[in-house]
Amino acid sequence: MKANELQIINFLQTPRVQFVIPVYQRNYDWTTAECGELLKDIISVREQDRSSHFIGSIVFIHEGIYSTSEVRELVIIDGQQRLTTINILFVALYRFALENNRQQDADMLYNTFLINQYVQQEVSKLKLKQTDANSIAFKAILKGTEKGIDDYSNVIENYNYFRGIITEANFHTILEGLHRLIFVEISLERGKDDPQRIFESLNSTGLDLSQSDLIRNFILMDLPPQKQNQVYESIWSPIEQNARDVTKRTSLVSDYIRDYLTLKNKKIPNKNKVYTEFKSLYQDKKDEDYQQELENIKSLSYHYKKFVNPSSEQDSRIRKELEYIHRLEINVAYPFLLQVFEDEENGIISKEELIKVLKLVQSFVWRRFIVGLPTNALNKIFMTLYSEIDSEEYCDSMAAALLKKGGSMKFPTNEEIRVALKDKDLYNTQAKNRNYLFELLENFNNKEHVDTSSELITVEHIFPRTPSKEWEEQLTPEEFFEFKEKYVNTIGNLTLSGNNGSLSNRSFQEKKAMNENGLEQGYAYSRLWLNTYLQKIEKWDINAYEERFKIIYERFLKIWEFPEVVVFDENDAEEQNIFDADPPTYKKLEYFIFEDTKIEEDAVVQMYFYVLKQLFQKNSELLVEGQEVLKITRKVEDFRDGREIANGWFVESNIDSNTKFSVLKKLLTIFEMEEELYIKYQSGAVNSGEPGRYSIRRKYWQQLIPLLVGTNLFTNIKPTKDHWLSAGAGKSGISFTMIITKSCVRIELGILSSSKETNKRDFKRLYQNKPEIEEAFGSPLEWQELPDNKMSRIKTEMQGINLFNEEDWVQMNQFFIENLPKFERAFKEQILRLK
Repeated sequence: MKANELQIINFLQTPRVQFVIPVYQRNYDWTTAECGELLKDIISVREQDRSSHFIGSIVFIHEGIYSTSEVRELVIIDGQQRLTTINILFVALYRFALENNRQQDADMLYNTFLINQYVQQEVSKLKLKQTDANSIAFKAILKGTEKGIDDYSNVIENYNYFRGIITEANFHTILEGLHRLIFVEISLERGKDDPQRIFESLNSTGLDLSQSDLIRNFILMDLPPQKQNQVYESIWSPIEQNARDVTKRTSLVSDYIRDYLTLKNKKIPNKNKVYTEFKSLYQDKKDEDYQQELENIKSLSYHYKKFVNPSSEQDSRIRKELEYIHRLEINVAYPFLLQVFEDEENGIISKEELIKVLKLVQSFVWRRFIVGLPTNALNKIFMTLYSEIDSEEYCDSMAAALLKKGGSMKFPTNEEIRVALKDKDLYNTQAKNRNYLFELLENFNNKEHVDTSSELITVEHIFPRTPSKEWEEQLTPEEFFEFKEKYVNTIGNLTLSGNNGSLSNRSFQEKKAMNENGLEQGYAYSRLWLNTYLQKIEKWDINAYEERFKIIYERFLKIWEFPEVVVFDENDAEEQNIFDADPPTYKKLEYFIFEDTKIEEDAVVQMYFYVLKQLFQKNSELLVEGQEVLKITRKVEDFRDGREIANGWFVESNIDSNTKFSVLKKLLTIFEMEEELYIKYQSGAVNSGEPGRYSIRRKYWQQLIPLLVGTNLFTNIKPTKDHWLSAGAGKSGISFTMIITKSCVRIELGILSSSKETNKRDFKRLYQNKPEIEEAFGSPLEWQELPDNKMSRIKTEMQGINLFNEEDWVQMNQFFIENLPKFERAFKEQILRLK
């Protein structure tokens, strides 16, 4: 690595050099604000007659394999924003000179700074070589054809900005200012220096690089150039296109990767640690699983596109629900919904079930808003919700999982909604929430959709906020007081009107019958559902308010339903805040969640020491000072059974689980982290003595796996609560799966990579050898291409048995013992040929 201080013009006018912006670099993102600051510095260094102005560093790889016979290519690692902007400024100066009879200046600028004058190959002519849409825009401003480009481009915007400022008076001032810019050039040698480490180091010093910039660099930077372009075009470019808010024109790639990692790890990365988390997971970038992971990230990004741009969803019913979720900004549900949409694409659930899930998400979140429960609990709920889905009973298991939540995570009941809805101020709330409420109330079961967001329709107070004397005369003092102080902004007193300004604070009778100039402003003429009850009554008093509220409440329950599923306590314990949980005596944990990190651990003692270590890292001084809660010293001999938590500090480990719970609750209170520790006890036989379906499945797998001979597929697979167990088949995206249900058992080969095209191709190649495979297996198999779904599968099954009848287990075992080894052997060689 070499570093030199240099004038920028000497760098740019080097002959036969091309500055290459590689595909892994972030987009050109400078706006006119940054350009204005740079131009201000350029002009001031000349006007103040300073000798120089430092603009930072430019890092590049020289003498790389990008070099051609005609030019030496410098691959820009850092500094492309400044370098591109200065080139755009030179183009603006060139165009000004050309258009104002300064031919000598124009020729100098063009041949010195913008092109390699004596190079023959057209591809090597431009000094600045870009590899994306910026290249098209840059060539357009150079040729003067930028008006023919319709897409938004920072290159063109910044060119127009510079071109609008350059005048006869400041032309030479700007040019001379450019001559006084200096920078540090840092040149790296390929094979000797590590560009990725240097890039990270530059970022750590405070340069404004997003998490997605760093991830893109990590994926692409150390690949050979040809492979870089291939991976960029086939993987990264689709991710960038999908994870983008098309309305706001903003990139959401960092947010998407964060949601993907949350789904994968059941742990929410800090927004500033997404890159670090991503990098830690994928150290071996040559591994086939890593390549499959990139394909999977790309695949799920197509679902994410629908979340952030609902208009891209083709199905109108799904699109409508996604629009509601997007408007309510239920972003915390995205990690969960990524896998739900993937399940729909793989045929695990139908579109109707998907719509049910989307409606249930809204019911859960909207009911919590009405009751006033904290939104920060939603992160933890949706982070782990998918792990509680039983694909045999998809929607019901989701509903049951949500109904089991307690405390601040609960699903509000109908009675809780009735009490809260009656008194809640729904007028002075965020417009997105108010509009959502009225749109769904008004349009429920309507054949003709009413656009409640129209500027012609506004929220109207039946009893006005500034009531006239007539209102005071028509109501009893008690009613007038209740309306004015309690109910004026509640749903029972609010309606929609196209004539709010006309109705104003008039009496109810006037509001109902108003028909000035034949314009039918009154409630009596309204076609809105919210006004139908008002058309039937003659006065607006507390009795009328109560009756109208009851009508709206009943409609509310039909829209935002409370799930009608039976929740059996023995099937699954609920996830609870430690402050709400039962004592841990004779209980084991299924998992715990501390600060959005889910840890699958059954022993309370392990949770205890995990949390203590985390608290020590957060504020060791606060923990050590809390001696009245937790004795902590540097002397192990101070304890019967001392255990080190960090840096030579010991605590007592020989205490019972109840005491551990008590200590943790006191410490969490001191640290003001009462909402940060959630636990879930194991269910079924461990805690209640009553085996539920999860524990029955686990018990079945536990007794089956040791019986499997002639195959090592499941030797290292742990029994789970799921109705399926999968093992790799030797190629990414293909797996052997055993399935147990209440009606059948099945062995299948699942072809379910993230690429539908790859899955269908692999299925067809296997299908070509169907006779050979079935002969090796010994009987016909069921071949399911599933053309409408992403996945395909090949299976054999036995019907007429029931997992929950232990008398059937002998038959089930025999099916797996006899068929699994044959099934594996029949496909083994065929799968190897697919690789």
